[in-house]
Amino acid sequence: MSLLGEPVVSASDKITAWAVTTGEAGMRTQARGVALAVADVVVEKTVALRAPWNWFPAALAPNALAGLSADSDRLAPPWPDLMISCGRRSAALSIAVRKASNGRTLTVHIQDPRSSLAAFDLVVVMDHDPTPATANVLKTPTALHDLTAENLAAAADAWRPRFASLGRPLVGVAIGGPTRRHPFSQAQAARLIGCLRNLRQAGAGLAITPSRRTPPRIRAMLEAAFGGDDRVFLWDRSGANPYRGILALADRLVVTSESVSMVSEAIFTPHPVEVFDVGSRRHEGFLDALIARGLVRRFTGEASPPMTSGPADSPPLVAAAVKGLLQSRTAMRG
Repeated sequence: MSLLGEPVVSASDKITAWAVTTGEAGMRTQARGVALAVADVVVEKTVALRAPWNWFPAALAPNALAGLSADSDRLAPPWPDLMISCGRRSAALSIAVRKASNGRTLTVHIQDPRSSLAAFDLVVVMDHDPTPATANVLKTPTALHDLTAENLAAAADAWRPRFASLGRPLVGVAIGGPTRRHPFSQAQAARLIGCLRNLRQAGAGLAITPSRRTPPRIRAMLEAAFGGDDRVFLWDRSGANPYRGILALADRLVVTSESVSMVSEAIFTPHPVEVFDVGSRRHEGFLDALIARGLVRRFTGEASPPMTSGPADSPPLVAAAVKGLLQSRTAMRG
């Protein structure tokens, strides 16, 4: 558990929020981003349900608060004004907190809960998600995140000296990994490396960050291709994570397609964005919609950067909706 916010108004007026997930980085950044945009004090909580509670659909899990695993953060009074949950496996706990607080806690769930939508005050899903549009469903074109102009500026200050020797133009590359249904093959990695070599030959420097999901064999391929090149930074996963520094300082961004979060965060920046397609069918609708809007281009190693229409950002849309719900609730109580 971590305290992420500090009171900025009087104790009687401050808004408190929990950002609750099962701990995955992509889910944490979404829940945390909305909470920080709305609340004065934010507490991040990581949770999991043990058997048999995790066998049930979210709406049918009996007394889910009693089913928290031993290593979970506790969910107990005093209840917050707002609970932001993300991911199917935290949905049952959002429903339970709403009931336990007698509706005092406004519950916002990010991603399809695969449960009754009426069990939440607001459900946030992406445009390509098949979740039906109802009165309490808000659809967004990109994923939510916790990036801000301020934290990107801080990352730029921290990483500018390290990236200075890479020269300009600087291409930032964020590489993900396999998903449950789609591998990230060595053949795909070889094709990506070939495209990046085209940019090096055209005079660009590269700042490359693998993720925790990038397989060791693909990291080894990147090292074999670019190790020793003084105009290529390849993070070896030791020391500080350069991801935000790369987003802030690159002239052009290349992101692998399986990560909706990374693509959405890249689009938040003012830089042209290209997506290297690793064949994730689940996200085809998302990628096609971004291409149609001119927000991204498929990455094929073209030397000239794309002309994209970004940046684009969804968190302000969700924050405005949540603030409106909180204000309406306050007015009703008053």
